[in-house]
Amino acid sequence: MRIPLLMLAAGLVLTVGACTAPSKAAQPGQTVAVDPVTAGAPTNGPSGSPAPSGSAGAAGSAGPSDGWVPGATAKGTVPPVVEHGPRVGNRVALTFDADMTDSMLRRLANDPSVSFANRKVIDILERTRTPATFFLTGEWVETYPALTRQLAANPSFELANHTYRHQAFKSPCYNLPTIAPDAMTGDVAHTFDVIAPYGGRQTRYFRFPGLCYDDTALQALAPLGVTVVQGDVVSGDPGATAAPPIVHAVLSKVRPGSIVILHITEANAQFTDEALQPILDGLKAQGLRPVTLSELFR
Repeated sequence: MRIPLLMLAAGLVLTVGACTAPSKAAQPGQTVAVDPVTAGAPTNGPSGSPAPSGSAGAAGSAGPSDGWVPGATAKGTVPPVVEHGPRVGNRVALTFDADMTDSMLRRLANDPSVSFANRKVIDILERTRTPATFFLTGEWVETYPALTRQLAANPSFELANHTYRHQAFKSPCYNLPTIAPDAMTGDVAHTFDVIAPYGGRQTRYFRFPGLCYDDTALQALAPLGVTVVQGDVVSGDPGATAAPPIVHAVLSKVRPGSIVILHITEANAQFTDEALQPILDGLKAQGLRPVTLSELFR
Protein backbone atom coordinates (compact mmCIF):
# COMPACT_ATOMS: atom_id res chain seq x y z
CA MET A 1 0.00 0.00 0.00
CA ARG A 2 1.40 3.34 -1.02
CA ILE A 3 1.64 5.98 1.69
CA PRO A 4 1.83 9.40 -0.01
CA LEU A 5 3.53 12.35 1.62
CA LEU A 6 4.11 14.97 -1.02
CA MET A 7 5.66 18.36 -1.00
CA LEU A 8 5.30 20.81 -3.86
CA ALA A 9 8.08 23.39 -3.60
CA ALA A 10 8.67 25.81 -6.48
CA GLY A 11 7.02 23.32 -8.81
CA LEU A 12 9.16 20.39 -7.63
CA VAL A 13 7.22 17.22 -6.87
CA LEU A 14 8.57 15.23 -3.92
CA THR A 15 6.88 11.92 -3.15
CA VAL A 16 7.48 9.76 -0.12
CA GLY A 17 5.93 6.34 -0.39
CA ALA A 18 6.40 2.76 -1.46
CA CYS A 19 6.27 1.42 -4.99
CA THR A 20 3.75 -1.38 -5.10
CA ALA A 21 5.68 -3.42 -7.64
CA PRO A 22 8.90 -3.23 -9.63
CA SER A 23 8.30 -0.81 -12.45
CA LYS A 24 10.11 1.27 -15.00
CA ALA A 25 9.15 4.42 -13.07
CA ALA A 26 7.90 5.17 -9.60
CA GLN A 27 4.13 5.54 -9.40
CA PRO A 28 2.99 9.07 -8.49
CA GLY A 29 0.67 9.58 -5.54
CA GLN A 30 -1.75 12.32 -4.66
CA THR A 31 -0.21 15.78 -4.97
CA VAL A 32 -0.65 18.34 -2.23
CA ALA A 33 0.72 21.88 -2.49
CA VAL A 34 2.39 22.97 0.75
CA ASP A 35 5.06 25.39 1.86
CA PRO A 36 8.27 23.34 2.43
CA VAL A 37 9.23 25.38 5.47
CA THR A 38 5.93 25.69 7.30
CA ALA A 39 5.08 22.07 6.50
CA GLY A 40 8.29 20.84 8.08
CA ALA A 41 10.12 19.81 4.92
CA PRO A 42 13.85 19.16 5.43
CA THR A 43 15.54 22.54 5.26
CA ASN A 44 18.77 21.73 7.05
CA GLY A 45 22.11 20.94 5.51
CA PRO A 46 23.99 17.71 6.26
CA SER A 47 25.49 19.15 9.42
CA GLY A 48 22.11 20.35 10.69
CA SER A 49 22.76 24.02 9.84
CA PRO A 50 19.95 25.98 8.20
CA ALA A 51 19.72 25.67 4.44
CA PRO A 52 20.64 28.83 2.56
CA SER A 53 17.86 31.12 1.47
CA GLY A 54 16.71 30.33 -2.06
CA SER A 55 17.12 26.57 -1.55
CA ALA A 56 14.39 24.59 -3.29
CA GLY A 57 13.35 22.60 -0.26
CA ALA A 58 14.77 19.12 0.26
CA ALA A 59 16.16 18.62 -3.21
CA GLY A 60 17.37 22.11 -3.98
CA SER A 61 20.84 23.52 -4.28
CA ALA A 62 22.09 27.00 -3.60
CA GLY A 63 25.41 26.27 -5.24
CA PRO A 64 28.72 24.79 -4.09
CA SER A 65 30.21 28.07 -2.89
CA ASP A 66 28.00 28.25 0.21
CA GLY A 67 28.74 24.72 1.42
CA TRP A 68 25.28 23.39 0.63
CA VAL A 69 25.39 19.89 -0.88
CA PRO A 70 22.77 19.27 -3.60
CA GLY A 71 20.20 16.75 -2.45
CA ALA A 72 21.12 16.96 1.23
CA THR A 73 18.19 16.57 3.61
CA ALA A 74 17.90 16.48 7.39
CA LYS A 75 19.40 13.27 8.74
CA GLY A 76 16.97 11.08 10.60
CA THR A 77 14.00 11.95 8.37
CA VAL A 78 12.51 9.73 5.69
CA PRO A 79 13.94 11.03 2.41
CA PRO A 80 11.76 12.59 -0.27
CA VAL A 81 11.37 10.72 -3.55
CA VAL A 82 11.60 12.94 -6.63
CA GLU A 83 10.11 11.88 -9.94
CA HIS A 84 10.54 15.10 -11.91
CA GLY A 85 11.35 18.77 -11.60
CA PRO A 86 9.22 21.88 -12.19
CA ARG A 87 6.92 21.61 -15.20
CA VAL A 88 7.76 25.15 -16.29
CA GLY A 89 10.49 26.61 -18.44
CA ASN A 90 12.60 24.45 -20.71
CA ARG A 91 14.94 22.48 -18.44
CA VAL A 92 15.30 18.70 -18.38
CA ALA A 93 17.88 16.51 -16.63
CA LEU A 94 19.82 13.76 -18.36
CA THR A 95 20.91 11.13 -15.83
CA PHE A 96 23.15 8.15 -16.49
CA ASP A 97 23.30 5.04 -14.30
CA ALA A 98 26.62 3.22 -13.97
CA ASP A 99 25.48 -0.22 -12.84
CA MET A 100 27.83 -2.91 -11.59
CA THR A 101 26.89 -6.21 -9.96
CA ASP A 102 28.97 -9.12 -8.75
CA SER A 103 27.86 -11.13 -11.80
CA MET A 104 28.99 -8.31 -14.09
CA LEU A 105 32.37 -8.33 -12.34
CA ARG A 106 32.66 -12.08 -12.94
CA ARG A 107 31.85 -11.52 -16.61
CA LEU A 108 34.63 -8.94 -16.82
CA ALA A 109 37.08 -11.35 -15.22
CA ASN A 110 36.18 -14.09 -17.70
CA ASP A 111 36.22 -11.85 -20.77
CA PRO A 112 38.56 -8.81 -20.72
CA SER A 113 37.07 -7.62 -24.02
CA VAL A 114 33.78 -6.79 -22.27
CA SER A 115 33.22 -3.23 -21.07
CA PHE A 116 30.60 -1.79 -18.77
CA ALA A 117 31.83 1.75 -19.40
CA ASN A 118 30.50 3.46 -22.52
CA ARG A 119 33.20 6.05 -23.15
CA LYS A 120 31.50 7.19 -26.36
CA VAL A 121 28.58 8.50 -24.30
CA ILE A 122 30.94 10.55 -22.17
CA ASP A 123 32.80 11.78 -25.25
CA ILE A 124 29.55 13.02 -26.80
CA LEU A 125 28.52 14.78 -23.60
CA GLU A 126 31.91 16.46 -23.31
CA ARG A 127 32.09 17.41 -26.99
CA THR A 128 28.63 18.97 -26.90
CA ARG A 129 29.20 20.46 -23.41
CA THR A 130 26.02 18.80 -22.19
CA PRO A 131 25.44 18.81 -18.42
CA ALA A 132 24.56 15.46 -16.86
CA THR A 133 24.26 13.66 -13.53
CA PHE A 134 25.85 10.24 -13.08
CA PHE A 135 24.48 7.69 -10.60
CA LEU A 136 27.50 5.54 -9.77
CA THR A 137 27.65 2.16 -8.08
CA GLY A 138 30.64 1.66 -5.80
CA GLU A 139 31.83 -1.41 -7.69
CA TRP A 140 31.71 0.54 -10.97
CA VAL A 141 33.85 3.32 -9.46
CA GLU A 142 36.38 0.78 -8.19
CA THR A 143 36.45 -0.93 -11.61
CA TYR A 144 36.84 2.30 -13.60
CA PRO A 145 38.72 4.77 -11.35
CA ALA A 146 40.30 6.72 -14.23
CA LEU A 147 36.92 7.26 -15.87
CA THR A 148 35.44 8.29 -12.53
CA ARG A 149 38.20 10.90 -12.21
CA GLN A 150 37.32 12.14 -15.70
CA LEU A 151 33.66 12.52 -14.73
CA ALA A 152 34.54 14.29 -11.49
CA ALA A 153 36.90 16.69 -13.28
CA ASN A 154 34.17 17.96 -15.61
CA PRO A 155 32.33 20.94 -14.05
CA SER A 156 29.26 20.10 -16.16
CA PHE A 157 28.84 16.71 -14.46
CA GLU A 158 27.46 15.78 -11.04
CA LEU A 159 28.12 12.53 -9.15
CA ALA A 160 25.35 10.67 -7.33
CA ASN A 161 24.84 7.34 -5.53
CA HIS A 162 23.40 4.15 -7.06
CA THR A 163 24.34 1.69 -4.24
CA TYR A 164 27.51 -0.37 -3.98
CA ARG A 165 26.72 -3.51 -6.00
CA HIS A 166 23.31 -2.74 -7.54
CA GLN A 167 21.24 -5.07 -5.37
CA ALA A 168 17.46 -4.81 -5.11
CA PHE A 169 16.10 -2.83 -2.14
CA LYS A 170 12.69 -4.44 -2.71
CA SER A 171 11.97 -7.92 -4.02
CA PRO A 172 11.17 -8.96 -6.64
CA CYS A 173 12.99 -6.42 -8.78
CA TYR A 174 13.71 -7.82 -12.21
CA ASN A 175 16.51 -10.37 -11.76
CA LEU A 176 18.53 -8.42 -9.21
CA PRO A 177 19.74 -10.16 -6.03
CA THR A 178 18.17 -8.70 -2.92
CA ILE A 179 20.09 -6.88 -0.21
CA ALA A 180 19.22 -7.62 3.42
CA PRO A 181 17.34 -4.77 5.13
CA ASP A 182 19.96 -4.46 7.87
CA ALA A 183 22.67 -3.95 5.21
CA MET A 184 20.93 -1.18 3.26
CA THR A 185 22.13 1.82 5.26
CA GLY A 186 25.74 0.66 5.30
CA ASP A 187 25.71 -0.13 1.58
CA VAL A 188 24.63 3.37 0.58
CA ALA A 189 26.89 5.05 3.15
CA HIS A 190 29.88 3.04 1.90
CA THR A 191 29.14 4.08 -1.69
CA PHE A 192 29.25 7.74 -0.72
CA ASP A 193 32.63 7.02 0.90
CA VAL A 194 33.87 5.35 -2.30
CA ILE A 195 32.82 8.29 -4.49
CA ALA A 196 33.89 11.12 -2.15
CA PRO A 197 37.69 11.04 -2.76
CA TYR A 198 37.17 11.80 -6.44
CA GLY A 199 35.92 15.30 -5.66
CA GLY A 200 34.11 17.23 -8.34
CA ARG A 201 30.45 18.08 -7.94
CA GLN A 202 29.39 15.67 -5.19
CA THR A 203 25.70 15.35 -4.30
CA ARG A 204 23.43 13.55 -1.85
CA TYR A 205 21.18 12.28 -4.64
CA PHE A 206 20.42 8.55 -4.58
CA ARG A 207 18.64 6.21 -7.01
CA PHE A 208 17.30 2.75 -6.21
CA PRO A 209 18.42 -0.09 -8.51
CA GLY A 210 15.57 -0.98 -10.83
CA LEU A 211 13.66 1.96 -9.26
CA CYS A 212 12.32 -0.58 -6.75
CA TYR A 213 11.75 0.43 -3.13
CA ASP A 214 9.34 0.21 -0.22
CA ASP A 215 8.91 1.81 3.19
CA THR A 216 11.64 -0.37 4.70
CA ALA A 217 14.11 0.86 2.10
CA LEU A 218 13.18 4.50 2.66
CA GLN A 219 13.53 4.12 6.42
CA ALA A 220 17.01 2.63 5.90
CA LEU A 221 18.06 5.80 4.09
CA ALA A 222 16.81 8.15 6.81
CA PRO A 223 20.15 8.37 8.68
CA LEU A 224 22.00 9.42 5.52
CA GLY A 225 20.35 12.74 4.65
CA VAL A 226 19.65 12.02 0.98
CA THR A 227 17.10 12.79 -1.70
CA VAL A 228 15.89 9.81 -3.73
CA VAL A 229 15.75 10.65 -7.43
CA GLN A 230 13.83 8.31 -9.71
CA GLY A 231 12.65 9.62 -13.10
CA ASP A 232 9.66 10.10 -15.36
CA VAL A 233 11.31 9.22 -18.70
CA VAL A 234 12.81 5.72 -18.85
CA SER A 235 14.83 5.23 -22.04
CA GLY A 236 14.82 1.44 -22.04
CA ASP A 237 18.43 1.39 -23.22
CA PRO A 238 19.48 -1.71 -21.22
CA GLY A 239 18.87 -4.66 -23.50
CA ALA A 240 17.81 -2.52 -26.46
CA THR A 241 18.65 -4.03 -29.85
CA ALA A 242 18.80 -0.74 -31.76
CA ALA A 243 19.05 2.99 -31.15
CA PRO A 244 15.75 4.28 -32.65
CA PRO A 245 13.50 2.78 -29.92
CA ILE A 246 15.64 4.50 -27.28
CA VAL A 247 15.38 7.83 -29.08
CA HIS A 248 11.61 7.42 -29.46
CA ALA A 249 11.14 6.42 -25.80
CA VAL A 250 12.84 9.62 -24.69
CA LEU A 251 11.57 12.18 -27.18
CA SER A 252 7.97 10.95 -27.11
CA LYS A 253 7.69 11.34 -23.31
CA VAL A 254 10.05 14.16 -22.35
CA ARG A 255 8.64 17.52 -21.29
CA PRO A 256 9.77 20.43 -19.13
CA GLY A 257 11.04 19.18 -15.78
CA SER A 258 11.62 15.62 -16.96
CA ILE A 259 14.31 13.41 -15.47
CA VAL A 260 15.59 11.07 -18.19
CA ILE A 261 17.15 7.74 -17.18
CA LEU A 262 19.92 6.38 -19.42
CA HIS A 263 22.92 4.09 -18.80
CA ILE A 264 26.65 4.04 -19.50
CA THR A 265 26.98 0.27 -18.98
CA GLU A 266 28.04 -0.51 -22.53
CA ALA A 267 27.84 -4.32 -22.53
CA ASN A 268 24.18 -4.36 -21.50
CA ALA A 269 23.22 -0.97 -22.97
CA GLN A 270 25.23 -0.98 -26.16
CA PHE A 271 23.16 1.47 -28.21
CA THR A 272 23.06 4.38 -25.77
CA ASP A 273 25.91 6.21 -27.51
CA GLU A 274 24.26 5.80 -30.91
CA ALA A 275 20.99 7.16 -29.51
CA LEU A 276 22.47 10.06 -27.56
CA GLN A 277 23.14 12.56 -30.35
CA PRO A 278 19.65 12.14 -31.89
CA ILE A 279 18.23 12.62 -28.38
CA LEU A 280 20.22 15.83 -27.93
CA ASP A 281 19.12 17.05 -31.36
CA GLY A 282 15.50 16.20 -30.57
CA LEU A 283 15.59 18.01 -27.25
CA LYS A 284 16.93 21.10 -28.99
CA ALA A 285 14.20 20.87 -31.63
CA GLN A 286 11.61 20.80 -28.84
CA GLY A 287 13.19 23.83 -27.18
CA LEU A 288 14.37 21.81 -24.17
CA ARG A 289 17.72 22.39 -22.45
CA PRO A 290 19.64 19.66 -20.56
CA VAL A 291 20.84 20.64 -17.08
CA THR A 292 22.19 18.86 -14.02
CA LEU A 293 19.73 17.72 -11.35
CA SER A 294 20.74 20.50 -8.97
CA GLU A 295 20.08 23.06 -11.72
CA LEU A 296 16.74 21.41 -12.54
CA PHE A 297 15.62 21.71 -8.94
CA ARG A 298 16.91 25.25 -8.40
